[in-house]
Amino acid sequence: MALGSLVSIAASTFNRVMVVELSLLQIIPGLLLALHYFIQISRPNWGFLSDKGGNRTFWIITGVIILCLGSILACLGILLIPKNYLLGLVLSIFAYTLIGIGVGASGTSLLAFLATRTDYRKKAAAATITWIMMIFGAAFTAIFVGKIIDPYTIEKLLKIVTVISLFWIIISFITLYKLERTFKPKINKHLEPVEVTFFQGLKQVLLEPNTRWFTIFVFLSMTAYFMQEPILEPYAGLIFNFSVGESTQLTGYHQSGILLGMIIVGLLVTGVKFGSLRFWVLFGCIGSGSALILIALLGQISPSKDVLKYSVALLGFFNGNFAVGAIGSMMELAGYGIKQREGTRMGLWGAGQAIAAGNAMIFSTLFVDVLQSITKDVAFSYGIIFTIEGILFLASAALATRLITIPAKTKLTL
Repeated sequence: MALGSLVSIAASTFNRVMVVELSLLQIIPGLLLALHYFIQISRPNWGFLSDKGGNRTFWIITGVIILCLGSILACLGILLIPKNYLLGLVLSIFAYTLIGIGVGASGTSLLAFLATRTDYRKKAAAATITWIMMIFGAAFTAIFVGKIIDPYTIEKLLKIVTVISLFWIIISFITLYKLERTFKPKINKHLEPVEVTFFQGLKQVLLEPNTRWFTIFVFLSMTAYFMQEPILEPYAGLIFNFSVGESTQLTGYHQSGILLGMIIVGLLVTGVKFGSLRFWVLFGCIGSGSALILIALLGQISPSKDVLKYSVALLGFFNGNFAVGAIGSMMELAGYGIKQREGTRMGLWGAGQAIAAGNAMIFSTLFVDVLQSITKDVAFSYGIIFTIEGILFLASAALATRLITIPAKTKLTL
C-alpha cells in the first residue's frame, strides 16, 4: 500500500502540477518519471542482495524510508521551480532518483519474499492480494488527496505528502515486525558451495529460456501499460477542463478499476477455477488496448467529464485483469530454474519493467510536445499517443499466446 500510495502521487499529481499549474513542457515531468524508472534497473542487484543476505525485511523497510524521503523532496522541488528554476530542477532530479531507489529496493525484496515463502498452488492468490493492496493504496490516496487539495497550493500539497509519508513508514514497521522470522527458509548449505557474484548469478538466470522470453514480454506489455501514466491527467486538464482535484480523482477512478478487475479475476482463478493465467493476460491486453483507443476518440468529440471518468475506470478494469495474469505467471516462473535465484529473476523482470516504463514516459511526453508543435491540435496529439499505446497492448496479447506457458514438468536445476 505504501508503494502504490506514494508512487501514484509522484506519477499523477506532481506531473499534473508541473504541466498545468507551472506551465512546464510535458517532457520535463516525463523525464523525471523516466529517471525514477531507469534507476530501477538496479532491481536485479537488490534481489540478489536479498537472496544472498537472507534478510528481505531490511531491504523492504529501507526502501520505504528512501521512497518517502524522495516524495517529500519532490514536493520541495516543485515549490522551488517558480523561484529558482535550476535549483528546483536539480532537487527534483535528486528526489526522483531516491524514489526509484526506494521502489526498487523495497518492491523487489517484497516480491522475492512472496515467491520463496508461498506454496505453488497459492502463488496466484498471493500475487493478487499483494497487487490489490498496492492498487488500493494508490486509489485511496488519489481520491483522498483529490478531495482535500482544492483550492490547490504547493504548501498544502507538501503538508499532505509529508503526513502520508510518515504514516506509511510507521505502518511498514508495524506490519513487518518479526514477520520474516516466522517464515525463515530452510537453507541447504550444499546448494551453493562457492560464493557467486551478482553478474554470475544474473548470467545464470539469463541462460534460462523461460526467464529470457518472459523478460521480453514484460518489456513490451509494460511499455503499453505505462505510456498513459504521465499524460492522462494533463489530457483531462487541457481537453476536458478538469481541476487539480478532479484530475487527481481521475487517477483514483483508474486505480479503482484496476482494483475491481484484479479482485474479480483473483476470485475467478483461485475460487471457481475459471480461466487460466494466460487467458486473463490475453483478455486484459485486448481490453486495455480497446479502452485506450476509446479514450483517444473521446478527445476528438469532447463529451462530458463523466464519460471520460467511466472510460478511464474501464481501462483500469482491463489493466487489472492483465496484471493478475501477468503477475501470477511471474510468481510461478520465478521458481523455475536454479534455486535461490528467485530474487534475481524478480529483479530482472522488475528491471525490464522499469526500462519499459522509463522509455514509455519519455516517448509519450516527448511526442505529445512534438505533435502539438507540428499540428497545433492538443486533442489530436494526445489521441495519437493513446492509440499507439492501445496497439502495443494488442501486440503484447499476440506475444503472450506463445510465451505465457508454465512448464508443468520442469525440473529445478541445483
